[in-house]
Amino acid sequence: MRHTLMATVLLPLALGPVGSALAQSVSPVFQNNSSEAERKAGNSQANAELFYMIQQLQGEVRRLQGEVEEQRYRIDRLSEQARDRYIDLDQRILKLSERVAEAPANAPDAASSSAEDSGSGVKTRIYRQPSDAERAAYQEVQTLIHQDKNYDQAINGLYDFIDEYEEGDLTVNAYYWLGEVYLVEDQLEQARQAFTIVATRYEDHRKAPDAVYKLGVTLDRLGNKEQARSRMETVIEDYPGTSAADLAQKYLDSGNS
Repeated sequence: MRHTLMATVLLPLALGPVGSALAQSVSPVFQNNSSEAERKAGNSQANAELFYMIQQLQGEVRRLQGEVEEQRYRIDRLSEQARDRYIDLDQRILKLSERVAEAPANAPDAASSSAEDSGSGVKTRIYRQPSDAERAAYQEVQTLIHQDKNYDQAINGLYDFIDEYEEGDLTVNAYYWLGEVYLVEDQLEQARQAFTIVATRYEDHRKAPDAVYKLGVTLDRLGNKEQARSRMETVIEDYPGTSAADLAQKYLDSGNS
């Protein structure tokens, strides 16, 4: 009985150090496993965030690529329209040249009556006056030019107006403003052709002095100084007393030529 009791007492004492050592040896294993799990969880979260950022960047790249393609299409479209307009104006110049060559053999223009101007020898005619619809259409284009500064749309509007209302008083104005808009847009060759139409075909129109002067300005900007000077002299000789003649004289006096 005594032996049994002593064994019962000594057994926990004997196992005490062993149990403590066993507990200590097991604890780092759990700690290591826990740290490894936390590390893996952290890596997984970082990977997820990195993947999300990559997805965002890829989406942004696709969006920018789309914008670049859209801009490239618009540039190509504008270039095509500019080329078509240049060809259109060139053809109009050719037709006007043919009309001028045929004019001596033909009867006076049925659309207008002509008389000799006593001041400068430039023939004058009575231009077809615009209808209310024509005036409204012209005013819409003027708004695009002067208020909205939407020159691309104004150019389209001027071409539409010229095609719709031929050989009228405001049609000449439309040709003139086509030259003005092209001059503002620094499309000098197109501006030259538009002003040339007014200066040669409609030399008796009230816009002719301004058109000849602006033709001289355009030629000057194109580097054709001698031709520019010639146009300025034409304004002074053919349209004396006009504001365009005063501007032409200032040009000549400034020594630009």
